Amino acid sequence: MIDGRYELLEPIGSGGMGEVWKAHDRRLRRFVAVKGLLDRNAMTAGTQTAAMQRARREAEAIAKIEHQNVVTVHDQVETDNQVWIVMKLLEARSLADLLRGERVLAVPRAADIGLQILQGLRAVHGASVVHRDVKPGNVLVRDDGLAILVDFGIATFEGADRVTRSGSVIGTPPYLAPELFAPASPGPTPASDLWALGITLYEMAEGRVPFGGREVWEVQENIRQSPEPPLRYAGPLAPVIQGLLITDPRERLDAATAEAMLREVLDDPAAPRPATSPGAANTHPPTAVSTPNPSTPLRGNAVPPSASRANPSVPPPPVAPSASVRRGRYGGWKVAAAVVSVALLAGAGWLVAQGDGGDEAGSAQGQSQGSGSGSGKGGGTEERWKDTHPTLEIGVKDDQPGLSMFDEKTRTYKGYDIDLAYAIAESMGYDRGEVAFTTVATDYRSTALKTKQVDLVIASYSITDDRKTASPGGYSVDFAGPYYEASRGFLVREKSSRYTINDSSDLRDLGVEVCTARASTYEKALPEQGFTMAESQPNTYQDCLDRLLDPMSDVYAVASDDIILAGYLKANPGKVRRLENIQGAEGYGVAMRPGTPTLKGEVCAALRTILGSKTWEDMYTENLSGLVGDKNPPGRPDLTECEGY
Repeated sequence: MIDGRYELLEPIGSGGMGEVWKAHDRRLRRFVAVKGLLDRNAMTAGTQTAAMQRARREAEAIAKIEHQNVVTVHDQVETDNQVWIVMKLLEARSLADLLRGERVLAVPRAADIGLQILQGLRAVHGASVVHRDVKPGNVLVRDDGLAILVDFGIATFEGADRVTRSGSVIGTPPYLAPELFAPASPGPTPASDLWALGITLYEMAEGRVPFGGREVWEVQENIRQSPEPPLRYAGPLAPVIQGLLITDPRERLDAATAEAMLREVLDDPAAPRPATSPGAANTHPPTAVSTPNPSTPLRGNAVPPSASRANPSVPPPPVAPSASVRRGRYGGWKVAAAVVSVALLAGAGWLVAQGDGGDEAGSAQGQSQGSGSGSGKGGGTEERWKDTHPTLEIGVKDDQPGLSMFDEKTRTYKGYDIDLAYAIAESMGYDRGEVAFTTVATDYRSTALKTKQVDLVIASYSITDDRKTASPGGYSVDFAGPYYEASRGFLVREKSSRYTINDSSDLRDLGVEVCTARASTYEKALPEQGFTMAESQPNTYQDCLDRLLDPMSDVYAVASDDIILAGYLKANPGKVRRLENIQGAEGYGVAMRPGTPTLKGEVCAALRTILGSKTWEDMYTENLSGLVGDKNPPGRPDLTECEGY
């Protein structure tokens, strides 16, 4: 019993700073969480008094923080050798648990959670408190989406002396800011909390921490060797993550700018704007996604349009020599759409696109589309897409054998979709060096188009009516094609000690869990056909395959297109097998933003040429015939989405 009021019932968490208990408040007859602030085992009798005094001040400061994204503190209680804080007991699961289940979050969801964490941190820092342990395990996410920052057990005041235990920095190594490792470090600051937020954002978007290691020295060495980890799925979150992970805390993205950028990612028109006057400090430049290794060729043999497109009037800031992209304080903070001159690098993730009006502006001025041959819907010779887009930016997959893969050795993409992309680009007047590929996940393809990250998406994108018509909260896309038609099927484990699965009806009858990519056509169609879906779906088929190959997983089947499954089968001999195809077909289309008639006309003209020549057969023979075991290509699809173009 604490203070004659709080009855400790059961421990609900523990760490270096003591245990957190579920307790019953006998006075108000409610359940609460009670946590001690002191690590009593790390104190001697001589330090007991000072530690108690310091814990009192911290508890008082934390109790003053009132914000919906910060755990509510009800009371502060002191016993003989401990200072307790009494908090609201939250019915929610941690972000860490969420990530263990889903691995990767869709960018809008990650941005939303990140924004809430940041808003909570701004309230914490406004109270002159530094959290010091921001990580997924210390963020609770309720079912309604509210994210709450918890666990202030090692929080401290800004500018306080660094607290160590046996000479080690207190905190969780993969989330510790690099400046905390320095012997002369002033200790934790709000900037070090923002670094931890950047790590958390990266983990949500990419499914792993950027700098691994269980010990501080391991993390420190990983940061030193690769200060700019590759980004595959971060999309428009990339500039925010990169800005928060700048190793120099003086150049790191500040909280106000990070909040504004996150709101931009979420397309929030009410986003507050930070100061952008010439004298304003702690702003961030338009940042391009960096390549994993600047000495290796860019993906898809893409050549950056020129790093000199970045603002030449702003001198580069002093940063660590190991940084491959020089970043610092610029007068402007907005990225992507508001920035015309951006250093564009084709890296391991998304590209930051130019902020031009694209073909939409041309349409408003009465321009008609033209094709690579100079003919178009409106007739006459008009401006071509390349005239205003010197680099053709194409979203592709990087984990589908035969269709589209990224080769780590050659640092290039390859596959049927890639060959098709190059053929379309050539028809539009682009050289190979003027094509830039960007990895896009299944559930983020439409957003990549909407935010102008890419001009086209060629990524086994099935043409459906609902994708062509925007649903509430979704984005519509336009298609040219189809350029290939695939059947639907399942991949199952070769051997299973629990189930005997001979065909798709066994999956339905046994009720085994089926995994598919989030936002795929299967996610909606299969439950309607009586199949049992996994509780949470990842955003790539490769993640589904990983679950299938995990003997501890409850996933026993992966649903996808037959050509995708054939690639996975060949890459995993003896581990998986395909079932017979089921009803339905997937027509792959080249996707683009609606309202771009010039682009669509040129792509349709290119597809007509490709499908009407031996080029299409050659691409099939080179990439796909070996997977399906049929040297003869399937029938050429009709370009139904190109009628009128």
